This record gives sequence, structure tokens and C-alpha cells, in this order.
Amino acid sequence: MTMPRGGARVASGPPPDPNALRRNRKSDAAGWRTLPAEGRPGPPPKFPLVDVQPREWDLWRDLWSRPQAVMWEEMGQAYEVALLVRNLSEAEQPGARADVQKVVRQYMDSLGLTVQGMLRNRWKVDQAEPSAPVAEEEQPKKAATPRRRSARDRLRVVDGDGS
Repeated sequence: MTMPRGGARVASGPPPDPNALRRNRKSDAAGWRTLPAEGRPGPPPKFPLVDVQPREWDLWRDLWSRPQAVMWEEMGQAYEVALLVRNLSEAEQPGARADVQKVVRQYMDSLGLTVQGMLRNRWKVDQAEPSAPVAEEEQPKKAATPRRRSARDRLRVVDGDGS
């Protein structure tokens, strides 16, 4: 089998950056979607595959509570998420095959469950409300660190009498 030469690949090049200086490129026309930090509200959809196992059901419920689930629901990706769940529960087993683990990683990227996947899908999670500042007396005390000697101190000429 010969390897393809030249040209772009599916995941070639750096992922998009929402803070890039040039934002008026054609590739940025679609824009970035901000997902709610609190995740998708409500119960998960019905598991679309047959014979759901208890571990699969736990993973299914967890995944559908995440911020990315808002987009999965909008795009009708229940089957893709279910296939991730099925493969992930298999990949968790001792002695899982490497190809299953690779498939899981690919699903996670395409569903935006990794940092790279979030960037490639142009999704970002809304910043949660900052928590109340910790009062001055509640903050842990930092240990005093000795002042580091400067280069000038280290190179100081010492008289013969040690001063």
C-alpha cells in the first residue's frame, strides 16, 4: 500500500485558536460556540443500542450531563455517543485491545471530549461564575522563602580578613 503524498489530512495542522489575532479568515466564518458550564439539563435520551449494560448506562448518564451534550443533541449524535460508550466500557476491561482504545480516542476527539476535539469543533465552555473570594484570615500562610543572593552579592570581592 502506498502512502498518500502532500495535501491536508483530517487532523493536520494546529487546531483553531479562539484567541488568534487574525479572526476575519473565511475558516472563522462559522464562529465559535459557547457551551453552558453547567452542562446539558434534563435526563439523558434513550440509549439507542440493544442490551445496555450497567456500566454503559452510568457512562451514558455522565456524558449526557456534560456541556458538549448540548451540541450532540442539536446535531442528533445519540448513536455516536452510544458507540463511544460501548467501546469505552470495553476499553476499560483488563487486557483491552489497542484498536478499541484507539477507536475510543477517535470518538472522544470527534465528540469534543478532549481539548483537541473542543478546539477542532470550535467549542468553548462558558466560564463559570467565580466563587466568593477567600477572606484574608482564611487564606493559608505562605512559608517565608529566604532572599536569593544576587549576582552582585556572589561576585563581591572579599578582603583577606574575610569581610
